[in-house]
Amino acid sequence: MIKASKLRKSRRLQRYRRHSRIRKQVYGTLERPRLAVFRSLRNIEGQVINDDAHHTLVGLSTLAPELRNPPESPGNGKVGTAKAAGRLLAERAREHGITKVVFDRGGYRYHGRVKAFAEGAREGGLVF
Repeated sequence: MIKASKLRKSRRLQRYRRHSRIRKQVYGTLERPRLAVFRSLRNIEGQVINDDAHHTLVGLSTLAPELRNPPESPGNGKVGTAKAAGRLLAERAREHGITKVVFDRGGYRYHGRVKAFAEGAREGGLVF
């Protein structure tokens, strides 16, 4: 007899399937690019992507030197750093003339660090 846990696919595969379903509907153009989020155990990354040209316009990770020791990051630990990263990414996007984006949560739940990143981007001036 096979255990029920063996029938379940890996978490990575489940997230990839969720992301595929989301990507069927979320599409970035030059006027309204896609803000894609990737979350690992330690870091979070965000990219503003033009899917028409398959080109990344702006990208940022929590490994960036500006975010090594964020000044007075709101919240504690990773959530506060994610919010500061979202704010910094929004500032960089505004420098490139991007104000409106489509948010792509990447198959993750809109909760915790992903939510903090999105709120930081909104505080930074992005509209989605």
